[in-house]
Amino acid sequence: MRSSYLFTSESVSEGHPDKVCDRISDAVVDAYLAAEPQARVACETLCTTNRIVIAGEVRGPASITSESIESLARDAVKAIGYEQDGFHWKNADVSVYLHKQSSDIAQGVDSAESKDEGAGDQGIMFGYACRETEVLMPAPLYYAHRILQDMATARHADKNSGLGPDAKSQITLQYENGKPVRATSVVVSTQHAEKLSQADVREIVRPFVMKALPQGWMCPEAEFYVNPTGRFVIGGPDGDAGLTGRKIIVDTYGGAAPHGGGAFSGKDPTKVDRSAAYAARYLAKNVVAAGCAERCTIQLSYAIGVAKPLSLYVDLHGTGQVDEARLEKALAEVMDLSPRGIRNHLQLNRPIYERTAAYGHFGRAPEADGGFSWEKTDLIDALKKALA
Repeated sequence: MRSSYLFTSESVSEGHPDKVCDRISDAVVDAYLAAEPQARVACETLCTTNRIVIAGEVRGPASITSESIESLARDAVKAIGYEQDGFHWKNADVSVYLHKQSSDIAQGVDSAESKDEGAGDQGIMFGYACRETEVLMPAPLYYAHRILQDMATARHADKNSGLGPDAKSQITLQYENGKPVRATSVVVSTQHAEKLSQADVREIVRPFVMKALPQGWMCPEAEFYVNPTGRFVIGGPDGDAGLTGRKIIVDTYGGAAPHGGGAFSGKDPTKVDRSAAYAARYLAKNVVAAGCAERCTIQLSYAIGVAKPLSLYVDLHGTGQVDEARLEKALAEVMDLSPRGIRNHLQLNRPIYERTAAYGHFGRAPEADGGFSWEKTDLIDALKKALA
């Protein structure tokens, strides 16, 4: 492992076009799971200038109509804060093209007398945790998220903040002896009121960056870039089309760990792209929280229609206090990693997904209603016992 290097991660706000789409898709997932916990959803959304297109396949109650889904989409856009001529929650044209789930897929996933529920697709999923931050997430992504979360909070609290819904951040950190010590550059691009100059926006953004970074970590002034193009008034889907699932590195670890390639948003938890990625993060976080390593990467793999995982791989990156092969066996003992086992253990068949659509699916606080259950560290004792 290199001990001294630069590493960069980016984040995008809830008003970024792709995140608007993620939120709408996850609002559809929540609506179906609220009505029927065993519902199936694979929902994709496209947004552009005053147009929203929702498509995919579902299996759930007939009470969820195209009209109710259109209403969900408008509510999501309104909550984000889009009331612009080119993209307005009330005036946008919404088209819904959801159809019944394929019977060929359903027969592989459904349980039967001779088999347990199978995975909703084949694929590989990764989980990661490290000691760079209190929430056991990579530092560059953690601070990039924090800047935008704080800006969004201020924007929602004050309509005269000058900030618009669409924004991006990017942070480069200097690592010394394998640990982050300072920012070498910070980039923030944010949609803003037309009356504001680039210098005005720079000073609006500065305190959010200073607050997010640890004291003394601020980059040199020459490396602090705010709206480098000079102007960002036209934003959101009016400025750039959005699609569900195009910000998967923002959703996970900011590039500090591998990604299996599957998006999360718009998918019910029978899809292992989502549920097994959550399980892998859950296990990796508990490994690090239990003191077994400073860093942990876990890979799981599945085949469509097959209940058991095909593989479980652990890499402790040379920081482990236990043998990795032994840890793999222990992890398989403390958690049932079948699709059904994951959903039951993490209680995933609940309407908890719209809130995940922005600022990352990981490094968030577990919530009372089951949101972000995969961020709990309640496996520590069982893991230590299995390793003893």
